[in-house]
Amino acid sequence: MGKTINAQRASVRFCTKSNAEFNRTLKKRVQDYFKENKVSRFANFEMVSKTFIMLAIYLVPFILMLTGVITNIWLVAASWIVMGIGMAGIGMGVMHDANHGSYSKNETVNKILGRVIILVGGFAANWKIQHNILHHSYTNIHGMDEDIDAPAGLLRFSPDSEWKKAHRFQHLYAWFFYGLLTLSWSTNKDFVQISRYKKMGLTETQHAKFKVLMTELIIDKLIYYGFIVALPIIFIDMAWWQTILMILLMHFVAGLILSTVFQLAHVIPDTQFPQINEDNKIENDWMVHQLETTANFAHKNRLLNWFVGGLNHQVEHHLFPNICHVHYRKISSIVQKTAMEYGIPYNTEPSFFKALRNHVRMLKALGRPAVA
Repeated sequence: MGKTINAQRASVRFCTKSNAEFNRTLKKRVQDYFKENKVSRFANFEMVSKTFIMLAIYLVPFILMLTGVITNIWLVAASWIVMGIGMAGIGMGVMHDANHGSYSKNETVNKILGRVIILVGGFAANWKIQHNILHHSYTNIHGMDEDIDAPAGLLRFSPDSEWKKAHRFQHLYAWFFYGLLTLSWSTNKDFVQISRYKKMGLTETQHAKFKVLMTELIIDKLIYYGFIVALPIIFIDMAWWQTILMILLMHFVAGLILSTVFQLAHVIPDTQFPQINEDNKIENDWMVHQLETTANFAHKNRLLNWFVGGLNHQVEHHLFPNICHVHYRKISSIVQKTAMEYGIPYNTEPSFFKALRNHVRMLKALGRPAVA
């Protein structure tokens, strides 16, 4: 089954003849922006400083608890919540760029910072396959983009997914499952996922043998559990079960933030869910496909833009994943202007809360059998 699916993915083709002029024009204008302003497409001082800040948001509360500086139960709980916010920040603002190869032109730097995903509970190789290969290549295509395939069909993110009666209430219970994202990474998902990717032939894209990847995965998990579970149980003056509850709280905060930011960019009424035709082709070319299936939100909110790692500029990220996110705000006007010139949709919502409201509307719509 896995090999069949992988063969289908390999044979899927985007239309290369349509919108060729738009593609050339947009790429040239973005390239000219960097040349004319003598700016590197990689990280700058803002990005480097953000890296240290995000790591500090995660590590400082942890160190203060381990060393006994913070002992009050409510302050301990608040510290774990802050760590959850830091986890999300690391995921969106550090490891995301590094695993896309857009943090630095030095691949060693990208690899090291990409492994910071350990702090979020994930495994870099799996993330690269699911996100870089499957999601970015086949955005919002049912059966191809695993980011819109909820485990066990608990949630319905695509009109092409099977409808179940429980989906009528998914706009209410979705948030609970959103909060489980990083917890699932840190437990069994990575092991199940890497085995499935091996059967699909996708682990070969990571330029390492499966045994090497599995060894790295086991080592990463041992490091993670030793760091985030064993150390607090040993050094924080709390019952072990209370510490476990705090760790779960941290994961829920991180998972809820990460999942919500992603959903606001792809599962809203304005985004499309293209289908593959009988010839195993997608009607549009790849760049237009990204514009049709992706949306921005709160593009003028600089604080939000800073915290979410520019992922409120998902359109620019999907078009140019090899550009560090600190540049998205500047090139967004170029992308929007060019899209308008060629009559191509540029999806954007003015605020976070309007995007959130539209996502809830979409969950409700997909929860109705009429959309099945």
